[in-house]
Amino acid sequence: MKKLNTIILMICFTTLSLGQSSIKTDESQIKELIIESFDEIWSKLDSKNIDKYYTADFLLLENGEVWNNDSISNYLDNAALKKPTPNRVNSIEFIDVKVLNGTAWVAYKNQAIFSLENKIIRKAQWLESTTAILTQNGWKLEMLHSTRTNNEYY
Repeated sequence: MKKLNTIILMICFTTLSLGQSSIKTDESQIKELIIESFDEIWSKLDSKNIDKYYTADFLLLENGEVWNNDSISNYLDNAALKKPTPNRVNSIEFIDVKVLNGTAWVAYKNQAIFSLENKIIRKAQWLESTTAILTQNGWKLEMLHSTRTNNEYY
Protein backbone atom coordinates (compact mmCIF):
# COMPACT_ATOMS: atom_id res chain seq x y z
CA MET A 1 0.00 0.00 0.00
CA LYS A 2 2.87 2.39 0.84
CA LYS A 3 4.43 1.73 -2.56
CA LEU A 4 1.14 2.44 -4.31
CA ASN A 5 0.72 5.75 -2.44
CA THR A 6 4.30 6.71 -3.30
CA ILE A 7 3.74 5.96 -6.98
CA ILE A 8 0.51 7.98 -7.03
CA LEU A 9 2.22 10.94 -5.35
CA MET A 10 5.10 10.77 -7.82
CA ILE A 11 2.68 10.78 -10.77
CA CYS A 12 0.80 13.78 -9.34
CA PHE A 13 3.98 15.81 -8.76
CA THR A 14 5.34 14.90 -12.19
CA THR A 15 2.09 15.98 -13.84
CA LEU A 16 2.08 19.27 -11.92
CA SER A 17 5.69 20.03 -12.78
CA LEU A 18 5.13 19.27 -16.48
CA GLY A 19 2.17 21.64 -16.53
CA GLN A 20 4.26 24.42 -15.02
CA SER A 21 7.13 23.95 -17.44
CA SER A 22 4.76 24.14 -20.45
CA ILE A 23 3.51 27.52 -19.22
CA LYS A 24 7.12 28.70 -18.87
CA THR A 25 7.83 27.38 -22.33
CA ASP A 26 4.88 29.31 -23.76
CA GLU A 27 5.98 32.46 -21.90
CA SER A 28 9.54 32.19 -23.18
CA GLN A 29 8.31 31.51 -26.73
CA ILE A 30 6.06 34.58 -26.60
CA LYS A 31 8.81 36.80 -25.21
CA GLU A 32 11.13 35.54 -27.95
CA LEU A 33 8.41 36.20 -30.54
CA ILE A 34 8.09 39.83 -29.44
CA ILE A 35 11.84 40.44 -29.32
CA GLU A 36 12.47 38.77 -32.67
CA SER A 37 9.56 40.58 -34.34
CA PHE A 38 11.04 43.96 -33.44
CA ASP A 39 14.51 42.91 -34.54
CA GLU A 40 13.43 41.19 -37.77
CA ILE A 41 10.72 43.64 -38.85
CA TRP A 42 11.42 47.08 -37.36
CA SER A 43 15.21 47.05 -36.98
CA LYS A 44 15.84 45.46 -40.38
CA LEU A 45 12.95 47.37 -42.02
CA ASP A 46 12.01 44.05 -43.62
CA SER A 47 8.37 43.73 -44.66
CA LYS A 48 8.98 40.12 -45.76
CA ASN A 49 9.05 39.10 -42.09
CA ILE A 50 5.55 40.40 -41.33
CA ASP A 51 3.87 37.07 -42.16
CA LYS A 52 6.36 35.22 -39.97
CA TYR A 53 5.44 37.14 -36.81
CA TYR A 54 1.99 38.70 -37.38
CA THR A 55 -1.39 37.13 -38.13
CA ALA A 56 -3.05 38.04 -41.43
CA ASP A 57 -5.49 40.34 -39.59
CA PHE A 58 -2.85 41.91 -37.30
CA LEU A 59 -3.53 45.46 -36.09
CA LEU A 60 -1.04 47.97 -34.69
CA LEU A 61 -2.54 50.81 -32.66
CA GLU A 62 0.28 53.35 -32.72
CA ASN A 63 -0.28 56.70 -31.00
CA GLY A 64 -3.86 57.08 -32.21
CA GLU A 65 -3.30 55.56 -35.66
CA VAL A 66 -4.51 52.16 -36.85
CA TRP A 67 -2.03 50.22 -38.99
CA ASN A 68 -2.49 46.84 -40.65
CA ASN A 69 0.04 44.59 -42.38
CA ASP A 70 -0.27 46.55 -45.65
CA SER A 71 0.33 49.96 -44.05
CA ILE A 72 3.22 48.52 -42.02
CA SER A 73 4.71 47.02 -45.18
CA ASN A 74 4.41 50.34 -47.04
CA TYR A 75 6.04 52.21 -44.15
CA LEU A 76 8.92 49.73 -43.93
CA ASP A 77 9.53 49.67 -47.68
CA ASN A 78 9.63 53.49 -47.84
CA ALA A 79 11.86 53.73 -44.75
CA ALA A 80 14.31 51.22 -46.26
CA LEU A 81 14.72 53.49 -49.32
CA LYS A 82 15.93 56.44 -47.24
CA LYS A 83 19.71 56.57 -47.01
CA PRO A 84 21.61 56.44 -44.82
CA THR A 85 19.54 53.99 -42.82
CA PRO A 86 19.96 54.33 -39.05
CA ASN A 87 20.78 51.25 -36.98
CA ARG A 88 18.01 50.38 -34.50
CA VAL A 89 18.66 48.37 -31.32
CA ASN A 90 15.62 47.34 -29.28
CA SER A 91 15.46 46.70 -25.57
CA ILE A 92 12.33 45.18 -24.08
CA GLU A 93 11.44 45.01 -20.38
CA PHE A 94 8.54 42.64 -19.77
CA ILE A 95 5.98 43.71 -17.18
CA ASP A 96 3.54 40.80 -17.34
CA VAL A 97 2.77 37.77 -19.50
CA LYS A 98 -0.50 35.87 -19.23
CA VAL A 99 -1.13 32.69 -21.22
CA LEU A 100 -4.40 30.76 -21.34
CA ASN A 101 -5.82 28.30 -23.87
CA GLY A 102 -3.68 29.28 -26.85
CA THR A 103 -4.00 33.02 -26.25
CA ALA A 104 -1.49 35.35 -24.65
CA TRP A 105 -1.60 38.90 -23.35
CA VAL A 106 1.68 40.74 -22.72
CA ALA A 107 2.59 44.15 -21.27
CA TYR A 108 6.10 45.54 -21.67
CA LYS A 109 8.28 48.63 -22.03
CA ASN A 110 10.07 48.99 -25.34
CA GLN A 111 13.08 51.18 -26.02
CA ALA A 112 14.83 51.70 -29.34
CA ILE A 113 18.18 53.41 -29.77
CA PHE A 114 18.83 54.70 -33.28
CA SER A 115 22.39 55.37 -34.35
CA LEU A 116 24.19 56.47 -37.48
CA GLU A 117 27.91 55.93 -37.91
CA ASN A 118 28.11 54.78 -34.26
CA LYS A 119 26.55 58.03 -32.98
CA ILE A 120 23.21 57.93 -31.18
CA ILE A 121 20.76 60.14 -33.05
CA ARG A 122 17.53 59.22 -31.27
CA LYS A 123 16.10 57.29 -28.34
CA ALA A 124 12.44 56.34 -28.28
CA GLN A 125 10.44 54.61 -25.59
CA TRP A 126 6.99 53.08 -25.65
CA LEU A 127 4.60 51.39 -23.25
CA GLU A 128 3.07 48.51 -25.15
CA SER A 129 0.68 45.62 -24.87
CA THR A 130 0.14 42.83 -27.34
CA THR A 131 -1.98 39.78 -27.84
CA ALA A 132 -0.71 36.58 -29.42
CA ILE A 133 -2.43 33.40 -30.53
CA LEU A 134 -1.14 29.90 -31.00
CA THR A 135 -1.49 28.98 -34.68
CA GLN A 136 -0.57 25.86 -36.63
CA ASN A 137 2.77 27.59 -37.30
CA GLY A 138 3.41 28.50 -33.65
CA TRP A 139 2.77 31.75 -31.77
CA LYS A 140 1.94 34.88 -33.78
CA LEU A 141 1.15 38.43 -32.72
CA GLU A 142 -2.45 39.40 -33.35
CA MET A 143 -2.61 42.97 -32.03
CA LEU A 144 -0.13 45.51 -30.66
CA HIS A 145 -1.04 48.69 -28.81
CA SER A 146 1.80 51.18 -28.55
CA THR A 147 1.97 54.50 -26.70
CA ARG A 148 5.13 56.57 -27.02
CA THR A 149 6.34 57.68 -23.59
CA ASN A 150 9.58 59.44 -24.55
CA ASN A 151 11.33 60.56 -27.72
CA GLU A 152 14.79 62.20 -27.56
CA TYR A 153 16.77 63.51 -30.53
CA TYR A 154 20.51 64.16 -30.33
